Amino acid sequence: MSEFHDTSVRVRYVETDQMGVVYHANYLIWFEVGRVELMRALGVEYKRMELEDDCQIVVADVKCRYHHPARYDEILRVRTRIVETKNRVIRFGYEIFCEANGVLLASGETTHVICGKNGKPKLLPEKYRAIFGMKSAHAATESKFS
Repeated sequence: MSEFHDTSVRVRYVETDQMGVVYHANYLIWFEVGRVELMRALGVEYKRMELEDDCQIVVADVKCRYHHPARYDEILRVRTRIVETKNRVIRFGYEIFCEANGVLLASGETTHVICGKNGKPKLLPEKYRAIFGMKSAHAATESKFS
């Protein structure tokens, strides 16, 4: 899936260090903001997934490459897309740009495992498969045996 969703965040003073540069862990928070907003744009809300479908999206792996520093009060564009979906795994890709000049500040990925509240991996429920760009489990089974 190659479509992406953009959202904006403004760098807060608390997110910077003594040099006025954003502390590295804050990029992971902005990845989450981008991911939640992408899902919301697709019509999926985390809270409803958890409550209605016993479906949690657990972070299993994070990668972040820092290209240039972000600084206090800059407006950033967080570009998020779904890179890959499997039966129990969703991988998201991110790019964070400075809105003023378009410079790429960071890029990365997060890999998530679909789990129930018991913490055990489970299949992504059928109703989310098309939204996340997957074939339905039924169609995938049929194509294997056709």
